Amino acid sequence: MMFLLKNYNLILRMVFLTLYFLLVSCASNIKDTNLVNVFINRMVATYGFDKKELNELFQAVEIKEDIIKKISSPAEAMPWYKYRKIFMTDARINGGIKFWQENQSTLIAVEKQTGVPAEIIIAIIGVETAYGQKTGSYRVIDALATLAFAYPPRSKFFLGELESFLLLCREEHLNSLMPIGSYAGAMGMPQFMPSSYRSYAVDFDGDGHRDIWHNDSDVIASVANYFIKHQWQPDKAVAFPVSATGKNYKTALNSELKPDLRVDQLELRNLKISRPLPFNTKVKLLAFEQEAFGQKPGEDLWVGLDNFYVITRYNHSPLYAMVVYQLSQAILNKKDTFP
Repeated sequence: MMFLLKNYNLILRMVFLTLYFLLVSCASNIKDTNLVNVFINRMVATYGFDKKELNELFQAVEIKEDIIKKISSPAEAMPWYKYRKIFMTDARINGGIKFWQENQSTLIAVEKQTGVPAEIIIAIIGVETAYGQKTGSYRVIDALATLAFAYPPRSKFFLGELESFLLLCREEHLNSLMPIGSYAGAMGMPQFMPSSYRSYAVDFDGDGHRDIWHNDSDVIASVANYFIKHQWQPDKAVAFPVSATGKNYKTALNSELKPDLRVDQLELRNLKISRPLPFNTKVKLLAFEQEAFGQKPGEDLWVGLDNFYVITRYNHSPLYAMVVYQLSQAILNKKDTFP
């Protein structure tokens, strides 16, 4: 019996030590660095925060090593054919239709007010968080502090977001340690960064709170407001497929996202758009990598219009904008046949 007890205690000790080292490897307190002190002093001098309270707050903040690993390999770095499979699923399409049915009156009202189509709003929420099912598991302040103080390549950006987060917590009367979000500090069903929350979040139902975590009406109106503020054009197309003869089109491909070529310039490169457009319409030629089958990977060619560019303001990736558009069309096309 004593032998078993000793072994049991040994096993418990080993489990405890394993868990301890796992926790240490992925979380640690912020060190008393100059960068943290400079940030605190600026928040005090510029916005009137209490220095003692901020010092106590950051004592409770943790640096998460796994966040740095995740931000170093985002999903948008995948080839298109892999990225698309993540989002273009029956579950995501059917979930979008269900969300539409549950929020039909709000979607009708918001679309009427803003001109942003219901299917685009729904697709954004679907891609971001699967309609609120995957809103993140990190404390927002931990994510922002990790990337502001321990990830030099993006430190400037995330210092700004950390500033915005503390301001919005004060404005919305939130405990800074409570909000939960993504590894990058994006929040709620639409995954707004703190600066986007402060600029675009909407209290649609007039209850005095801009709740992007639990209030579908606020979420829908906030996404639409984001698009309107980024110059969404009501009743205008988003993107069209393109076919090419030869490889001359490759000279028109580049990493920019804004429409930069007229339709007539594309036709000079032996490209044919699936829908007729005025020759002076500006478009962006886009190539999406397809899976190879014994040969070099093929490409799907599209042109994005101004509204496609607006979607990239939500996430600066052509893959993201295209999957939002394609998901929106899949939801729209299936909606009337859904039980």
